[in-house]
Amino acid sequence: MTYFLDKNTDPVVFGTLPIDNPSVAILLCTYNGARFLGEQLDSIEAQTHQNWVVICSDDGSTDQTIEILLQYQAKWPSGKLTIRTGPQKGFCKNFQFLVSDDSISADFYAFCDQDDVWLPEKLAKALDALKNISGKVPSVYGARTQSIDEHGAFLGLSPIFSLCPSFENALVQSIAGGNTMVFCRAAKQAIQIDTKYDIVSHDWWTYLVVTAIGGQFIYDPIPTTYYRQHKANIIGSKKGFFEKFARLRSLLSGKLQHWIESRNDALESIVQNLTEKNQQTFRQFCHYRRAPLFSRVLGIKRLGIHRQHISENIGFYIAVLLKKI
Repeated sequence: MTYFLDKNTDPVVFGTLPIDNPSVAILLCTYNGARFLGEQLDSIEAQTHQNWVVICSDDGSTDQTIEILLQYQAKWPSGKLTIRTGPQKGFCKNFQFLVSDDSISADFYAFCDQDDVWLPEKLAKALDALKNISGKVPSVYGARTQSIDEHGAFLGLSPIFSLCPSFENALVQSIAGGNTMVFCRAAKQAIQIDTKYDIVSHDWWTYLVVTAIGGQFIYDPIPTTYYRQHKANIIGSKKGFFEKFARLRSLLSGKLQHWIESRNDALESIVQNLTEKNQQTFRQFCHYRRAPLFSRVLGIKRLGIHRQHISENIGFYIAVLLKKI
């Protein structure tokens, strides 16, 4: 089951008592992030919810990143910031490395990029949405973002997604950036995966797995994170026509097809954890991707596989016609 947050709607309650002052482990990955890292750490320090620790995995920085981390480690109370050496295999493997570490124990967890800025209520708002859901239910909060440039000037909002989060959507699209995600311990355990698998991106994998196993995914249309856009970004954001054109080009180039292949291999390794319905959907999706034209289009349509926006869906079904998914 999934649901949306609305500024006028209270979170769904599942009958468990709220956790008083829940602990949050912030999973921060860094790589040559000295230029903006201090501003991000300051925004974490300014959170209205203060029961947090930062576990940082540095992926081999050669700039002043480590020096900055050590400065904040010395300034903050003991235990607030732990610095580790990452696997040095890229940002996704670095997040996999952290989320799969069972020694990192907290009530909730948050992915954190090195160059963003968190609004002061980011953690508090996510926890308000999550803390009354049963701890046995894998649950994730994700939100829209406000893009900013290198100097902090506003660039615009990320696309808003109005369709309910679902496994049928997650098979072909991610709807929330990892930099907005906060999740419970059950979700952390569910998304752990051997780093030999290429899951493409940790945020897509999180959305996919939690919806696949019948967990709760909460999408908040109100941003709580300033998402930094700059030349060094690994994953950037385009707007308007150019964004739509880039996505269509990506669909038709076969990039999505490659991503789905890699991601499906990882999902196959945990297929026993999926709900019975989603196991059937996943098996049929894998079959229809390679089926003849008529069966392929009709089968994927009947499964309800879709992207969030009409224009994206048109592009997606063009890719289906061309056997590019």
